[in-house]
Amino acid sequence: MPDLISNDDGIQSPGIKVLEKVARELSNDVWVVAPEQEQSGASHSLTDAPATTPQRVGGSAMPLTAPPTDCVLVAVKRLLRDRPPDLVLSGINGGSNVGEDLTYSGTVAAAMEATLLGIPAMALSQDFPRRRRAAWQTGEAYGRR
Repeated sequence: MPDLISNDDGIQSPGIKVLEKVARELSNDVWVVAPEQEQSGASHSLTDAPATTPQRVGGSAMPLTAPPTDCVLVAVKRLLRDRPPDLVLSGINGGSNVGEDLTYSGTVAAAMEATLLGIPAMALSQDFPRRRRAAWQTGEAYGRR
């Protein structure tokens, strides 16, 4: 069964690329369906994206012009409907998702949507000081665990 990756920072974000690398070390069937552009703060919003047709950008990576919740829905209900994912990983978010931020996070919402669909899920975030680059090797090391 496949694993699914999404986030709210967009399909080209460094965090999702790190998470994809980690996932591919653990599974040979990984799909990435994420927003085409950053959707931070999108929370658990929905659009009419499930009616759209995703376009592959290479292998099993597909951007959608939609929030993270829609990305999970399109992946589970359309792309992987005959073999739903074993696990949904959302992130790695560039910045912390703690306290009230959890209610606004599209990264957390993607994992919540998967859970509502009966699929185990986890949201991953990495905090880092403002005006500094994220040390993505930290997310890579802890992501494996």
